Amino acid sequence: MKTKIISAYTLILSFVLLSGCSSNQNELTELEKAEGWQLLFDGESLDNWKAYNAEGTGSWLVEDGLLAASGTGSDSDGYIITRKQYHNFNLKFEWKIAPEGNSGVLYHVIESENFSTPYLTGPEYQLVDDVGFPEELEEWQKTGADYAMYVPDVEKKKLNPAGEWNSSRIVFDNGHVEHWLNGEKILEFEAWTDEWFELKNSGKWENAPEYGLSSVGHISLQDHGSRVWFRNMKIKELPKKESPTVELFNGEDLSGWIKYGNEMWYVEDSLLVCESGPEEQYGYLATEMYYKDFDLSVDFKQVSDGNSGIFFRSVFKGTRVAGWQVEVAPKGHDSGGIYESYGRGWLNQIPDEKENILKEGEWNTMRVKVVGCEVTTWLNGQEMTHLDDPLIGKANGRIALQIHDGGGIKVLWKNLVVKPL
Repeated sequence: MKTKIISAYTLILSFVLLSGCSSNQNELTELEKAEGWQLLFDGESLDNWKAYNAEGTGSWLVEDGLLAASGTGSDSDGYIITRKQYHNFNLKFEWKIAPEGNSGVLYHVIESENFSTPYLTGPEYQLVDDVGFPEELEEWQKTGADYAMYVPDVEKKKLNPAGEWNSSRIVFDNGHVEHWLNGEKILEFEAWTDEWFELKNSGKWENAPEYGLSSVGHISLQDHGSRVWFRNMKIKELPKKESPTVELFNGEDLSGWIKYGNEMWYVEDSLLVCESGPEEQYGYLATEMYYKDFDLSVDFKQVSDGNSGIFFRSVFKGTRVAGWQVEVAPKGHDSGGIYESYGRGWLNQIPDEKENILKEGEWNTMRVKVVGCEVTTWLNGQEMTHLDDPLIGKANGRIALQIHDGGGIKVLWKNLVVKPL
């Protein structure tokens, strides 16, 4: 009888302990709350998540208190993203993957019809069955890698096998990146350095020009055709450091810029010159980096025709541009107004009485400030237009200068200075 009582007591105690462990899943401790941590998954709903470029949550579901992929996704679909976007953060999560499985956690993802999948814009913390995956894996494809960029320290990497739980952490702190696995820091690097760009432009991302450039975006989970489970996904936002002012043009060459199209961009007498070439088509000179929120100042002189513009939060495919333009044009054509290059056309034209603010044949100063949904422009110190637009608020991309088509255009530029905000 005594043995039976002890056995019953042991069973009850085990149940209580197991229940206690279970109830602590997907919850914040009092200390975590005080430190500013937030849950990305509460064990019950997918309210914080949505399918990428779609409604609903696609192949993702809640299963026994876990955030689970059904395993029906592929390289081109099967992604969910957080509804909120994040700049700097400390993200921790627990995960397990099915044998032969493949998945990943991405960040700074841009949701846009311009991109078919999150990995075209967002770096990825790779999750995979290192041992049982049916194909040979390169080191940059294995768990904990910054996929196709940086590889983890194999001496510090302790990976539990498929079907067992692992804990991971991603830290993005104003360009400093850390990957952690089961309590060990296995990888760290600085984003957007010369080394970073060399890796980006020489490997898998050579033909993905927008990869990794955004400093803000969604977190994304990948269903890559195999089952994977997550729990205890918690994020703490980190402060954004003040960014230094950047001189976009060095007065010597086109370093830091990317040319789109065959029109003419060159440096002469320490000035940046745009000039129509023999094809007389559209041409663009865009920053290598993305700028989402910023305060830009630039001087320009219209030598001939002057039909040009300053694009912001823009993405390029050849000379096709998706974004917004602050007009730089001859008098009478709304310099300082805002034009959308696709869909809606003019969003804000300037009042007629402000047309005389432009000084023909002389140097002018255009200032453009973009913060969130709001855009304000000034020409020669006078406000030209102010716009509050939710579509602009969602976007991110490059700053660029334009040559309009039609030929006969020549514009000089100098003092291109931007303050990231």
